[in-house]
Amino acid sequence: MKRGKRYKEALSLYDKTASYDLEEALDILLKLPKAKFDETVELSVKLGVDPRHADQQVRGTVVLPHGTGKNVRVLVFAKGDKAEEAQRAGADYVGAEELVAKIQNEGWLDFDVAIATPDMMGLVGRLGRILGPRGLMPNPKTGTVTMDIERAVNDSKAGKIEYRVDKSGIIHVPIGKVSFGKEKLADNFRVVMEAILRAKPSSAKGTYVRSVVLATTMGPGVKVNAARLAA
Repeated sequence: MKRGKRYKEALSLYDKTASYDLEEALDILLKLPKAKFDETVELSVKLGVDPRHADQQVRGTVVLPHGTGKNVRVLVFAKGDKAEEAQRAGADYVGAEELVAKIQNEGWLDFDVAIATPDMMGLVGRLGRILGPRGLMPNPKTGTVTMDIERAVNDSKAGKIEYRVDKSGIIHVPIGKVSFGKEKLADNFRVVMEAILRAKPSSAKGTYVRSVVLATTMGPGVKVNAARLAA
């Protein structure tokens, strides 16, 4: 892949083969040449698990203390009192059959999180092939199929994210924006890492956290000392 001048300049400012303590890694990341927009900071964690085995899946949700820096658009599939609860909580879109039809017939996907009451899942299940691959399908495991609609909407708006190991054994999650600064990014980082460490499968053998990398949207990755984090 051909890299631009800014990317190459960034690589010249630190040792890309070295691992740094969190504070130092963030210092480096925030001193790299900036893009013309507020870049997202992404955390990538390589785990010593085999995702092909059901008992080695690592998945969960966590609310970032400082949010993601993104305006999260929330859709709620609900009727009656629960639809009213969703509207009061600040959901961006609330409905039932008409929203399902809009997604099916128009390919409409202008939302970031989908939440549903349990009684709506028979209807929402029709959207599995559309929402599933995009990570938008409501799921009880992530708290997005629930009767507590107010809490689900509030958590999503506040910066609730899902972490999930992919086929190559890596978790990719956003932990904020460059504009957050060092302290807020560090807080978000620690909350995510603590959740991932707690989610270690009992069947996982050997080193659990193999590598940790922080990177901005357009920049190179900076390695964080994984051994110290997992200690």
